[in-house]
Amino acid sequence: MPGCVWDDLIGQKRAVGYLRRAVAAGSVSHAYLFVGPTGAGKKSAARALACALFCADGGCGFCPACRRVRDTAHPDLHVVAPEGVSYVISQIQEIVHDIHLRPIEAPYKVYVFEDAGRFNDASANAFLKTLEEPPGNVVIVLLAGDFRDVLPTIASRCQVVRFAPVPDSAARAIVVERTGASDDEARAALAATDHVVPRAIGFLRSAGRRNARDTILRILKGLRDMDGHDILLAARELLTAVRAPVEEMRSAQVEEADSAREYLSRGVAVRLEKRHKRELTAREREGLAEIMSVTESWLRDCLLLARNAPELVSNTDAADATAEIAAVISVPAALRALECVKSARERIAYNVSPQLAVEVMLFDIQEVLRCPR
Repeated sequence: MPGCVWDDLIGQKRAVGYLRRAVAAGSVSHAYLFVGPTGAGKKSAARALACALFCADGGCGFCPACRRVRDTAHPDLHVVAPEGVSYVISQIQEIVHDIHLRPIEAPYKVYVFEDAGRFNDASANAFLKTLEEPPGNVVIVLLAGDFRDVLPTIASRCQVVRFAPVPDSAARAIVVERTGASDDEARAALAATDHVVPRAIGFLRSAGRRNARDTILRILKGLRDMDGHDILLAARELLTAVRAPVEEMRSAQVEEADSAREYLSRGVAVRLEKRHKRELTAREREGLAEIMSVTESWLRDCLLLARNAPELVSNTDAADATAEIAAVISVPAALRALECVKSARERIAYNVSPQLAVEVMLFDIQEVLRCPR
């Protein structure tokens, strides 16, 4: 049914209406800036817009083009993330060159830039002319959590679309509906995936990702009593656990490449290889993010129990260890522990080795848990 790709966007009636009207009227802007909190559906909206532009039925959600867009596997949909702490000039120059090439299959090409606040002056200057005047068959979508994070030179060249926070109850309801999970399972999945509904659904459908979460919680439960060697081994175990789903994806990609090799041209085969690399990189990033998100949610649960708000706890299956910590931890100590996670995220963004970042985070959290006042 035309337009059903937009149904994945929960609580975004205004943003969806604006984008759907633009598609229907043939007045889609050459550049958008989608602004809103994590979990609001900005990336899903960018994919829905690509579906609406690529699909003969305006985004039916079921045709091959729509399915590949939803899987971020369409050759004319390009999802771009910063290389390290920011976008770099060489990365932008390569993208600018690609933007000026013709679409492979669809009538349009759509470029989605994650973390638009991570353009610096140099990378922005390399991109401004293309952002202002891309080819007529190119749509550029920038994603940002806060309008103030984006350089004015970038923001001024885009149509701004604002996304509202999604109520937690609505997010849980859609996860339960799509997966058949319990409300507690949906709550835990959302906590593990920064409250991004499509990622939470993918999380519940992946045994490897659920097992990784169990490993994280088990390590956190025993963290106070570990010695230094135990923590080093625990960090290694965590990274091994979150890499298991990456290997699952890699195996599936090998099968896809083998089955397609006979009928793909060399150029298309090269693009398939590049897409596979992007997918693996994204999955690795998500795995690391899930370590941080599960740790953060568990510490937040400790804080909530300490403040007598058990109804807000996300990880009900870890309630025994959470209650034990909550009984002795002070609010300032819990906040210090949460800062340890934030610091680990920043270290990874600055290209510190994930092993080292996780080790430091566990040592820092242990120090707080041993002196919880």
